[in-house]
Amino acid sequence: MPLQAAPPSGKPCWECLAPTSDTVWECLAPTFLPFPQTAYNTPMRTIFPFTAIVDQQTMKRALVLNAINPLIGGVLIRGERGTAKSTAARALAALLPEIEVVADCPYSCDPHDAASLCDTCRERLSLGGTLPNAVRRTRMVELPVSATEDRVVGTLDIERALKMGERRFEPGVLAAANRGLLYVDEVNLLDDHVVDLLLDSAAMGVNFVEREGISFSHPARFILVGTMNPEEGELRPQLLDRFALCVEIKGLNDARQRMDVLERCVQFDQEPEGFREEWEPRERKLSEDIARARALLPRVRYDDTDLFAIAQLAAAMKVDGHRSDIVILKTAVANAAFSGRTEVESEDILMAAELALPHRMKRQPFQDEEIRFEELKAKLEKAQAEAVSVAEETQADADVKKKTW
Repeated sequence: MPLQAAPPSGKPCWECLAPTSDTVWECLAPTFLPFPQTAYNTPMRTIFPFTAIVDQQTMKRALVLNAINPLIGGVLIRGERGTAKSTAARALAALLPEIEVVADCPYSCDPHDAASLCDTCRERLSLGGTLPNAVRRTRMVELPVSATEDRVVGTLDIERALKMGERRFEPGVLAAANRGLLYVDEVNLLDDHVVDLLLDSAAMGVNFVEREGISFSHPARFILVGTMNPEEGELRPQLLDRFALCVEIKGLNDARQRMDVLERCVQFDQEPEGFREEWEPRERKLSEDIARARALLPRVRYDDTDLFAIAQLAAAMKVDGHRSDIVILKTAVANAAFSGRTEVESEDILMAAELALPHRMKRQPFQDEEIRFEELKAKLEKAQAEAVSVAEETQADADVKKKTW
């Protein structure tokens, strides 16, 4: 992709970029770095407000919790066509708080977090240089179904490394998505190996690339959102389990709610800027709530009683492996932070379990899914009662210690 001159308008890239453009500009950087075509922000005026989506509270909560803590591991939204899956993913990116980045870094490193800097930024600091700062919107990256491995993780220039002894890395989609949102529509149609790479990076927060004995790594912490229509095919159980949270959504059956959807869509089509202005106060409040929850997250505490309840609940639901236990804990901590609390409560665990367990449980033919949720609540109450009993026995020897993630 050729490196071109700066856009004449001087506007940020998400305002001056046409969807058919071949180049994406990081307009706040002193030098202009090309990214894959998928790395662009849709103009704000064309994005339907997140808070204007009618109902679908479970889906919206799952997205918000991943925005608070991207290391939860992503959310998969499964549902029939026309249920605002893609709309919700794009709207989430639009309301995320602005972030401070190293202005000329292709990985959008945080200049105040030395532990998460890329190798290039670390080297600049070690040589006594400074990191130029800039503030910009959170980037949203959309991954096409036809994406290849090299397009996703990036490529190493092997010829240059062998001839000149220099490591030259061409950033991929994961580099552009760092500290942003990575959206994969129709994830069930994506190559399984590529899905594996995305989920690995989302879980570890790092992208590793190795070719012919030459390796390179860079930070890759992003909010992973995948959507799919089960009518077009299912994900393999191994990949389904790798998505931390999963939400099943359906079209609204209430006539009043369907009328609200119709009215809001018509208003947005006729006057998008005016519609966004009308919903701006609610968008701003939710954005501030997410920023506040991110700051509160490290201070949220849990104890052995909470851990026992989570473990007992997962065991009672006969869930394979231990990934669900870890996901429930991370999600419960994020939910507590979003609620403005510094301690995990039973409602946080239940909310997390409803998002983390259903797609991991072994389903029986003709089993009613609503009954499973009632069973989930009953087993959580039983697990909590057993946890209290264990805590009382432990209390006789020592005080229960509070922990943070």
